Amino acid sequence: MGGEASLTALKAQSRLACHAARDGVGLKARAAAATRLYARLMNLRGRTVAGYLPIGSEADPRGTMRALCRDNRICVPVVTAKGAPLRFREWAPGCALETGAFGVSIPVDGGWRVPDVLIVPMLGFDAGGGRLGYGGGFYDRTLAGLRGALVVGLALEAQRMDAVPQERTDVRLPWIVTEAGVFGDETLR
Repeated sequence: MGGEASLTALKAQSRLACHAARDGVGLKARAAAATRLYARLMNLRGRTVAGYLPIGSEADPRGTMRALCRDNRICVPVVTAKGAPLRFREWAPGCALETGAFGVSIPVDGGWRVPDVLIVPMLGFDAGGGRLGYGGGFYDRTLAGLRGALVVGLALEAQRMDAVPQERTDVRLPWIVTEAGVFGDETLR
């Protein structure tokens, strides 16, 4: 029990530090991260891509989502219940939005989709694909059920950690995009 409590405390401290570091990142680095994301995904055609509508200082994938919607279906995550995996509702630029769980914007209308490509937000990451989320486990549960999907973490270099504290249920990401580069497997399926 002591080890579990220590890991929980370490994750809480790490979340605070990563959040503060992310808040301090300037516009130039944010734009560079968004540009790198688009450069890695621009050739996708006929896919269902899950982006996200950023909250606070999260790295912003909306420019990539807008560009990809010409040749792909775009959706965003919706929290439907505590302890459940995320569901994904179709999104298009300018669609009507409402405030969902945790203050996240979600489309008012739109069909439910199962993504085969996911762009994932985070608070922190490490070079091995470790992802520090917000602590609800929503993405971990979702990714565990979408094993065949292409998963792309989007972050800023200020969020990099030496090592993300990991639990057995934490899902590592195959690659992460920041303003400094692409880390992990750079090949797209």
